This record gives sequence, structure tokens and C-alpha cells, in this order.
Amino acid sequence: MGIAERRLREKERRKTEILDAAERLFFSRSYEDVSMEDIAREVELNKATIYLYFDNKEALFATIVVRGIRIMEEKFRACMETKAPGIVRVALMGQAYYRFAEENPEYLRLIHFYGSERFSHENPYTAETGKGYGACRKILQDAIREGIDDGTIRADLDPFLASMFLMISFMGILSLENRWKLVIGAEGFTYEQFASEFFRFLLPALSSGRRSPAMDRPDLKAAGFFLTVPVKQKGA
Repeated sequence: MGIAERRLREKERRKTEILDAAERLFFSRSYEDVSMEDIAREVELNKATIYLYFDNKEALFATIVVRGIRIMEEKFRACMETKAPGIVRVALMGQAYYRFAEENPEYLRLIHFYGSERFSHENPYTAETGKGYGACRKILQDAIREGIDDGTIRADLDPFLASMFLMISFMGILSLENRWKLVIGAEGFTYEQFASEFFRFLLPALSSGRRSPAMDRPDLKAAGFFLTVPVKQKGA
């Protein structure tokens, strides 16, 4: 290994250490409660060294947000590798978002906060986070297009617009804040039941009608779809 390569590896290692330290702090505190001094102490470096790698706290935060989005992207790509009709792949991507929200609540919190008004549109890191979300939406769009081609999704839907509708729905419905989960629980339902009902609503809206959109369709279960918790009608 040459000197230049060794220096590059050392630089990447140090950058990762800084990111890991910042991530621990942002996961445990609010954005406003974390300072560059806190991050420097956490990673045991001089604050000036941190600025050699990141322009400011916002740049650090955005880089961590991108980490979370890439985890989500990997889950979406895994769905596309599943041998299943397009509509099943779409359902699996919705389930992947649900799993991401359940498994990575802190990443999700940071992602949602980054989309708030706290970060201006002039922020140069917005493009990077947008690119990550755009990659996820594009994978979903490809699944919708495949579903149209294989006859499982309605041909009158525009793949781009449908993917936008679905991503916005996933973000809002499959990653609820705890306060809304409490409301659902107060009515006697689990959050898993709530998510299952979302798919019972979604699949018929997408389906071409040539194949059953029912939640008990065998290719859903065979592909690993598990959000099929039945909900009993009240008074039944």
C-alpha cells in the first residue's frame, strides 16, 4: 500500500469516526441540543479537525440523514430482486418502508426533521438527500411499470404519478408518529392492523382486475409479505 492510499484510508476512517460520533449524539438529542463542540468531545478530536471534514453541523446532519435513506434504498432494491408480479413488488416496498420505520426510528426521526422548515432550500445538502429519496421513488416507479406490463396493475395509471402518490402515502401512513399510534391503540387496534388495512385499501386501487388483489393471494405470502392481520368489524 502506497503512502497516498494509506493517507486516503486514514482520512476516510477519521471521517467515519466523526459521523458515527455525531450520529450517536443526534440519535439521543434534538438537533438544536448538539453542537460541534459536543461532537468533537465525543470523537475526542479538536473542533478545528471536524471542520476539515465537514463545513458545519448541518452538513454532518445531512450526511447522517443520507445514511438512513440508503438503508431504505437497499430495502427497496431487495424487493425488486424478488421473483413476483409488479403489484406484489409494490406491496413489498410498502412493507419495506414499514419495516424501515419500525427498525430505524431514529433515522426516520432525523429524515422527517430534515424535511422541515428548519433547513432552507438554499442548503447545498438538500440535493443529496433528495437524490436518495428520488432513487427510492424511481425503484417504486419501475415496479409499477412492470406491474402494468405484466397486467397486475392498471394500465391507465401513470408510473411517475403513481410512484409519487405511493411514496407520500408510505411516508405519512407507514411511519406514523407515536401520538397517532396512541390514537389507534385507544380504539382497540394495533399499529400492525392499521398498516394491514392500508394495504387492503391500496391493492384494489392499483389492481388491473385481471388477477385478484386480495391480501390472501398466494404470491404475496410466497414473496414474504406479512402485513395481513385481519381486522374484525365492530359489532360483528
